[in-house]
Amino acid sequence: MKLHYYRETDSLYIDLSKSSSVDSREVAPGVVADFDAEGRLVGIDIEHASVVADLTRIDTESLPMRNDVVHDE
Repeated sequence: MKLHYYRETDSLYIDLSKSSSVDSREVAPGVVADFDAEGRLVGIDIEHASVVADLTRIDTESLPMRNDVVHDE
């Protein structure tokens, strides 16, 4: 999973999968869900992210992290 913040548009994209999006649906005002060809959720786009979310910190809880995770830059 990757989080992408775009300051120029104040949007936050949560990339959940390496699969490509083939369908997008607005699931709430300013929130668009992206789906792959099999209908699986692959990403979430949040408009006006700094207004609807606290972007100053990221907290995680009980994530099943591996010790050998390679970080892409």
